[in-house]
Amino acid sequence: APIAIIIAERMRVAKFPMLLAMVGGGKCGNIISPNPNTIIAAENFDAPLSSVMAANIIPAVIGLLVTVYLIIPLMPKERDAITEGSAEVGSKDESLPSFWASIAGPLVVIALLALRPIAGITIDPLIALPIGGVVGICTTRQWHRTAESISYGLEKMSVVAVLLVSTGAIAGIIKASSLTDALISVLGQGEGARLLLAPLAGAIMSAATASTTAGATIASASFAPTILASGISAVWGAALVNVGATVLDHLPHGSFFHATGGAVEMNIKERLRLIPYESAVGLVLTLCSVATYLIIG
Repeated sequence: APIAIIIAERMRVAKFPMLLAMVGGGKCGNIISPNPNTIIAAENFDAPLSSVMAANIIPAVIGLLVTVYLIIPLMPKERDAITEGSAEVGSKDESLPSFWASIAGPLVVIALLALRPIAGITIDPLIALPIGGVVGICTTRQWHRTAESISYGLEKMSVVAVLLVSTGAIAGIIKASSLTDALISVLGQGEGARLLLAPLAGAIMSAATASTTAGATIASASFAPTILASGISAVWGAALVNVGATVLDHLPHGSFFHATGGAVEMNIKERLRLIPYESAVGLVLTLCSVATYLIIG
């Protein structure tokens, strides 16, 4: 977000299209990267992770182009471009640490989390993130600001943590309910139902949990046997569930809604106006993925 704000400031772009570009790009990257939702979907379908990511490369590229050249231009024109100073940039402050010292912490976190898809070594984010924070404090030599940094981080993440607990509770309720059987019953047994089940399951579960990861997890765990029994391959079953989970993962009862709005200092009323456009991005990705499956699946 800080990088996007700086770019938007220099290009005189309003914060609504800027945030949609960020969110849209994030959705496109999400379905082709080893994120938790992709990993879990691949595991539940017993499909190779690399194949699940590769299956959605074409939809991701098309979705990005549609977001930039079709969906963003359809947004109402905003006159309030990002003003100079919206991003906290301190390039002239000699006391600031160097770029490499600043990025060392995030790189360590990325490396630790990447061990799971690369080497099969699972390190919980609750361990990886504090380690990255300690590395960042050490490399930037900001030991005197340790307490201040911890306080700032906890303040930013406390709301998100509460939302995640609530989302987890919702996910557990859905998993134990008869929603799976009800959805299968509504769709029926036709060819169209067979094709729609995977992305629709991901979309409905992401709407219920407002989380890509929780949506993909519940959908793949609950519907994988039925989807595989219908004749769809494991790779495409996981890919379609994963892309379907991006359609409604941005609803207000999830952490993503508040985290993205807070990143650009957007209040809830303003943030709500972006939901239809975000859903359009997810829908485009899903339709492109279904079309790709019909052509090469």
